[in-house]
This record gives sequence, structure tokens and C-alpha cells, in this order.
Amino acid sequence: MAWFEREFIAVPETGKKQLVYKWPDVNIRRYSRAIVNADQTALFVKSGQVLGALGPGRHRIDADELPVLGALVDTLTGGNFYRAELYFVSSREFAGIKFGGRLADIADPVSEQIVTLRVFGEFALSVRDARQLITSLAGSTDLHDPAGIESWSADLLLKAMKVAVTQGVSQGEWPVLGLSGLLPEIEQAVVRQTNTALYEYGLRIPRLGNFDITLAPEDADRLKRLAKDVTYIRLAGDFRQYAAGEMALGAGQGLASGHGHDGGFIGAALGINALQQPGFAAAGNTPPPPSSPWQQHQQVREEQSATALPPTAKPVALDPPAKPICTACATANPPGAKFCVECGTRFAPAEPARCRECDAELLPTARFCASCGTRRPD
Repeated sequence: MAWFEREFIAVPETGKKQLVYKWPDVNIRRYSRAIVNADQTALFVKSGQVLGALGPGRHRIDADELPVLGALVDTLTGGNFYRAELYFVSSREFAGIKFGGRLADIADPVSEQIVTLRVFGEFALSVRDARQLITSLAGSTDLHDPAGIESWSADLLLKAMKVAVTQGVSQGEWPVLGLSGLLPEIEQAVVRQTNTALYEYGLRIPRLGNFDITLAPEDADRLKRLAKDVTYIRLAGDFRQYAAGEMALGAGQGLASGHGHDGGFIGAALGINALQQPGFAAAGNTPPPPSSPWQQHQQVREEQSATALPPTAKPVALDPPAKPICTACATANPPGAKFCVECGTRFAPAEPARCRECDAELLPTARFCASCGTRRPD
């Protein structure tokens, strides 16, 4: 019988960092010695049911000492072997487990923008109930894989965080741009929700490690620009004044860089002048005031696009003044000449053109009356 006692069953050094270690042989020799460490529990499992458990210490595998093993005797070997799966489940806390990925595409209630949230970090995992863990996961998770349970727990944690963060942001409790300052509050909510899902599997997450929730780079830049524009609108007091300032700054930058040309400056000036004209609002061109600064920002951008000319636009060329024709010699004279350059005949002062509707004086180059708007006859 001394020969049988030479076999020892214990977790090897390579398996002591695993949450669950499965003994590789389902044929366990009778009178073998099982060594269970202080932070472990050994479980005998057959057909998905836990039939026996060993606490910390040294144990001899014998039905006389462990009556429950009587149901595991392999009669084909003459009772010299017990046929069962043997799991060693650690009770200590395993920290530094990685998790992360894309959370969700969510609508920011403040800016009304769709943004993408991502999370990366670590968490700690421990066993709450070893029996419940083995019976609930033996058929659904590969316990041979040391990282199987950790990966499965990380997926549950990510799912719980997705739900918690989506609810917090959509309900206005957690601002998208301020999530990094709310990590302790987020951790409590996520750990509570995750442990609710892990309870039936005999697992628990005591705490999260270093983790952070971030925006996609393009979304972060977009929200920062929006926040800057809204702040300037509030400082200006009126979104139209802010639009005029934006166009003036844009024109100045274009002229300073040498790319604005005259057209860009004239376009900006025309846009500013149009916004400041009293008749602009009186003509019914003023849209209703936006209900929020974010909507004001959008209207500012639309008005800039509508009023500003492209950088390559050129000023409209005006018709040159007419050349006076001498009635004596029919010579064409330079504009503004008072005497004929050919014969010296004095030009009679020209009668100013007048509007046929209101008799107002028309400017020489005007096509419409400045008083009533009547088109000048050709």
C-alpha cells in the first residue's frame, strides 16, 4: 500500500496564478495524497455536479476517510481508481485583469452630437462561491483555458459599463466632456451592476483598477470647437455679433497670410454690414432667436456660409464714366472734360438724370433709383 501513497495531487507552480485549475487526469488513484493550499478549495465533480469538497490541508483520497468518494469508484479497475474531475478553486483576489473596448455611440444631450465612447482599464476578480462557480460555468466556459473565466468576466464588465454610462449620459447625470472627473461614481455604479450579473456564477468584482473613458479623437476635437464657439457667443451677448466678429477675424487672417485677396475681405465686410443694417431685420430677414447656444452656433455657421464670398471672389467691376462727345466737331473727349480737346468748344453742363417715378436725382452709374427703387430707363 506504500506504493500508492507516493502519488501526490497538487496545483503546480504554473497554475497557482489561475483562478481555477483543473487536474488533467480524471482517473484518480486510490490512496493518493491531495495537497490543498490555504487559499484553495478542491472540488470533485461528476456529470456537472459537485460530489465532494476538500478544504486546505493534506488529504488521502480514500472512501473510508471521504465517504462521498464511494460514488466515484471505478469498478472496472477493481476499486483502485476514482473517476471524477478535480478542480482547485482559488479564493484570493486576482488583480490587474485587462478589459476595454468600444462602449457605444451615444447622443450628447448638451451638444446634441453623436459621439463614440471607449474605455480601457483593469479590474480585480475573486470567487464568492466555489461550488456555484463550477456548476454554472463547467458546461458553458472552457475551464481548461486559464484566461477563459477572466475573459468572460471582462465581457460582462464591459457590457455593464456600457449600460451604466449610456443611462448616466442620456439622463444628463454625467456630461460627456466631464466623464474623467466622475470615475469614482462611475466605478461604484458599474461594479454594483456587474456583481449583480456575476452573483449567480459565484464570482464578484471587488474593485476596478486604473481605467478611463475617452472619446474618439475626432469627436473630442469637434466637441471642443463647439464648446469654444458657445462660450464666445455667450461673451458676445448675441450670436449675430459673434458672427460678425468671426467673419472679421477670418478676413484679417486671410489678408495676413496673403491668401485672402480683396474678395475675401470685401465678402466679410459685406456680411458684417448686412448684419448691422437696420433694414435687414425690418425686411423680415431675421430668423427667430435660437433656443440654445448650440443652435445659435449652428445658425452662425449657416449665416457665415450664406454671406461670405469664397476666397477667390473678385469685386464687381463698375461701368466706366461716359466720354463726352463734342457737338461741334464730333470728337470724343476724356471723361470729365469741360472743353473740347479738338476745337475748344465749351461743354454745356449736363442735366442730371432724374427718376421717372419720384423725380429724384439719379447717380450717373446708378441702375435703380435710391429713393423708390425704380429701374433707370436704358
